[in-house]
Amino acid sequence: MAHPGSSGAGGVDNTFRRKFDKEEYLERARQRERQEKEGSSNSKSRGPVVQRKPLKHRDFEVDLESRLGKTQVVTPIAPLSQQAGYYCSVCQCVVKDSANYLDHINGKKHQRALGMSMRVERASLEQVQERFEALKKRKIPGTFTEQDLDERIIKQQLEEEERKRQRREKKKEKKEMEKESEEEFVDPDVAAMMGFGGFGTSKK
Repeated sequence: MAHPGSSGAGGVDNTFRRKFDKEEYLERARQRERQEKEGSSNSKSRGPVVQRKPLKHRDFEVDLESRLGKTQVVTPIAPLSQQAGYYCSVCQCVVKDSANYLDHINGKKHQRALGMSMRVERASLEQVQERFEALKKRKIPGTFTEQDLDERIIKQQLEEEERKRQRREKKKEKKEMEKESEEEFVDPDVAAMMGFGGFGTSKK
């Protein structure tokens, strides 16, 4: 009968197993710690942390509709600004649709490229009051009364009636044109042979 540790016909040879040295692994761990400390000290000595401006609202209109419905020939060698989609000149990339373009220009990467962080500056009471005053000045002078509303409703109703009348006239003209074209194409001999002679203006 073979010993469990020996390699026999039915046994397993366990003599090749690796022996683990705890001291060796402890030394490797210490070296790794030293390298991590050196790397962190190097990263700190690279320079001061960049101070970014707080997030600000856009003072321009985002153009999403200027190229709507237009066709454009796109070649593989065309520059990025002339390829299909929305081009961001700040990040120099092309985004394929308007939803992703809005996500991009509102995202962290784009705002960092503009020199802003994603933090919003806390507004003071004076800033809020100044903003309200500016919005009041921008408001169109004059008040909106019920009489203006009634006039607008009447005007819309008249425009709607005019549109309906024009549609009815167009339908009537179309039917008359179709009737005339049918009469032109029908041969009287063929119509008489087929028995359609009684449909005309024959007198009894």
